[in-house]
Amino acid sequence: MAALPTVQPDITLLLDMDGVIREATLSPAMKGESVDGWLGRPWVEIAGEIGGDKVKRMVDDARVSGISAFRQINQRFPSGLEIPMEFTTVLLGGRAGMLAIGKNLQAVAELQSRLIAAQQTMERDYWKLREIETRYRLVFEASNEAVMIVSSANLRIIEANRTAVEAVNSARRRNEDLAGRELLPEVAAEDREAVREMLARIRERGKALSILVHLGADARPWMLRGSLITAEPGHVFLLQFTAATDLSVAAERNGLSTVEDLVDHLPDGFVALDTAGIIRYANQAFLDLVQVGSKGSATGESLGRWLWQPGADLNALLANVQLHKTVRLFTTTIRGELGTDTDIEISAGACEGSEHSHIGVLLRNVARRLPSSTESDLLRTALGSMSEQIGKSSLRKLVKNTVSIVEQHYVKQALELAGGNRTATAELLGLSRQSLYAKLSRYGLDDKGPGSEETPED
Repeated sequence: MAALPTVQPDITLLLDMDGVIREATLSPAMKGESVDGWLGRPWVEIAGEIGGDKVKRMVDDARVSGISAFRQINQRFPSGLEIPMEFTTVLLGGRAGMLAIGKNLQAVAELQSRLIAAQQTMERDYWKLREIETRYRLVFEASNEAVMIVSSANLRIIEANRTAVEAVNSARRRNEDLAGRELLPEVAAEDREAVREMLARIRERGKALSILVHLGADARPWMLRGSLITAEPGHVFLLQFTAATDLSVAAERNGLSTVEDLVDHLPDGFVALDTAGIIRYANQAFLDLVQVGSKGSATGESLGRWLWQPGADLNALLANVQLHKTVRLFTTTIRGELGTDTDIEISAGACEGSEHSHIGVLLRNVARRLPSSTESDLLRTALGSMSEQIGKSSLRKLVKNTVSIVEQHYVKQALELAGGNRTATAELLGLSRQSLYAKLSRYGLDDKGPGSEETPED
């Protein structure tokens, strides 16, 4: 007869009647730990604050009844390792002392942790499924189309949304559920054969062309399309009914939106503003320029929100549109929602003669455009004239004179762009009116002529 395998305890402690450790033996699985420091110390002392109470009860139980119940403690070893253990204490014969036998529960603790993690994962998956089901239910019920789920085996309606119920039922049975009723009797008699053929094609191929059917007592026309999906306990048909009258309305809307589609596909940004600068329409290129994801995020916002100088740039643009009806080559910078700055050139025009005035604004990305020949010629002329002064003037004076030439050019350009309006010129340059007047006086541009008359705003 084969000998039964013996199971050796992981820890064996020989205690005296006072619970002091006299001998300690470890199994081969724990041979890496040294417990010589335990000898001569009370077991309660090395079991820690929480485990000490359990050890004391085990020692007392062994003295009284000869054996204690199993108790779990976290046993700390001299190396600092802490292992969950299960101990029981047995009284030896006579006054020889007690024997404490311990089993390593580390594997059990790991299994328990894995079990808890698996339970938490299952719970998270369960709530995800519940969330998906809730979303499905909301979409299913809120759909403007009549939707039915029909068994492929017997063509009975399994589920139908509110629109389908209203399409099939008469006014007296408006709230009666369709679940459990057969599909074909709800279809006009002349359309039933076509529906059978369509469902047969869907069963074979998974899809079929849409057909026109008439539903309910009112025999209203619907366009029917369907698909085959897998469900418990078998396949079902997902049938969608679109009101035939809605199709003609959609066709009219598509015809009216042709121009809007063209504008939406322009490579340059386009927005329609009201007189206060609020965006009423924006195309996709503008959304990409300002780095927002949907038209709803831009509609109703001020265009100045994304301009380099929100108030000054927008006010200058609106003032020039109001004064001249059109604006060309208005340069500024767009600051996107993600922090990207893009140099742009704006052209704008106002719509006259309508009850609600709107301003069409075209924004062109000029970040990669080379400098204009006029600016290049200006820089070459300035640098050329200053080069002749090398050796005659200090570097500081050369740089100051070059900056003055360039500054004078841009002040002139801004003044022309603003039509002589000093307030608009100061806003374009980002200067105060006092600073602008000082620069105009410095460069001899403050003479008032036909092209430099101040508007009433000045």
